[in-house]
Amino acid sequence: MKIKAYAVSKEIDLNNIAQEFGIRKKYTWEEPLILTELLLQKLFQNDMLDEKSAFIFSFGAVVSINFSPDEDNQLIQSLKGFEKDIDMSHWRRFNDDYEIVIDDTLSDETPFVFTDEQLFVKLYDPAYLELAATVIAKSVALESVEEHLKSILDKIEVMVDRLEKGKLRLSDRKLAKTISQVLHHEYSSIAYIMILDKPDSTWESHLNSQLYDQMAEFFELNDRYEIMKQKTDIINSIIDGFATISHSMRGAFIEWLIVVLIVAEVILMILDLLK
Repeated sequence: MKIKAYAVSKEIDLNNIAQEFGIRKKYTWEEPLILTELLLQKLFQNDMLDEKSAFIFSFGAVVSINFSPDEDNQLIQSLKGFEKDIDMSHWRRFNDDYEIVIDDTLSDETPFVFTDEQLFVKLYDPAYLELAATVIAKSVALESVEEHLKSILDKIEVMVDRLEKGKLRLSDRKLAKTISQVLHHEYSSIAYIMILDKPDSTWESHLNSQLYDQMAEFFELNDRYEIMKQKTDIINSIIDGFATISHSMRGAFIEWLIVVLIVAEVILMILDLLK
């Protein structure tokens, strides 16, 4: 089973897509929309879809199973009709490939083995495919969020450089925009991707839970999340410092302005008395 994952958007409304395929179920943040062979036939209009499926996640990741590159492009093109934020010229920017291989030589004590590119399982279970797809999807979505965090850090660095040069005045609009980007980043990484949340199937089987935990550890999902959270906390501290400096500068300016007005009023009074 060849797995290809793409982070194509910040968010995808699964319920809109489900309605298009005649699915009445209401999807929550925790579960992906799974397009089976029967549903894919409506999209591709052909019958050559054996052992093919697709997982669409609310946090903007799409995972295709046994798709050709053209089929991947056609799938993303169709999703573009539901999610306008998908950039068709750069949707392959954040991607990863993986593969599930059945290996009957594995023992009951070691039912699965990981490498950088493959997951070897003793027996195939459809739950394994969903678990693997979920981990890969979260990994590429994290990569996208990490890249966004880098752009925020670059902007913070520019602001720090200005501060070192003695340019203490900060635009309220620029500061507010940076704060909103940090907040959006936190919401994307915590609420959208839900790194710490497990799929429902992990609660149904100890083996499923073990597989998911080991795959998540192998792809360093929790470690990457913690590093990203620490960086975000540092950024928040820096922005708080900028906000304090900006408010202090504004307060000092207002105080000096009041003093100038008082002095001007006193001068006008003296001039009036001298007339």
